[in-house]
Amino acid sequence: MPLRNFPEGVKEFALQAYSKPKNKTQLRETHVAFTGTPQMHYHDPDKVILVTDPFSSNTFYYEFLAKDISFVEEVGTTVNMEGEALPMMRLWVKKRSIGIRSTPFVVEDTFIR
Repeated sequence: MPLRNFPEGVKEFALQAYSKPKNKTQLRETHVAFTGTPQMHYHDPDKVILVTDPFSSNTFYYEFLAKDISFVEEVGTTVNMEGEALPMMRLWVKKRSIGIRSTPFVVEDTFIR
C-alpha cells in the first residue's frame, strides 16, 4: 500500500505485503518491534527508513535492511496541524540484525552569551 502526503521532498514508499505470523509469542522471541512511518531509503532500494515521529522537530529515524523485516502491522495514522496524515507501522525486525539509529540536529554553540 503506497503512503501518501509525505512532507515535502520525501519519496513515496510502497509497502510490500508480509505474511501474518502464525505465532505472535514466537515472533516476540525472535524479533523486535519498531514503530514509525516507513520511507524509501534515498539511494539504496534494499533498505527501509523508519521515522519515529515524522511531524516533530525533534525526531530520529531507524534504518534497516528490508530482508531483516519479517512482519509489518499498521498501527494507526498520525496527523499534523495542517491535516497532513501519515500511516504509522510496526516493523518486526529479526534479532541480531544490524540497524542504524540516527538523530539529526542543528550544530550550534551551547554556551550562553
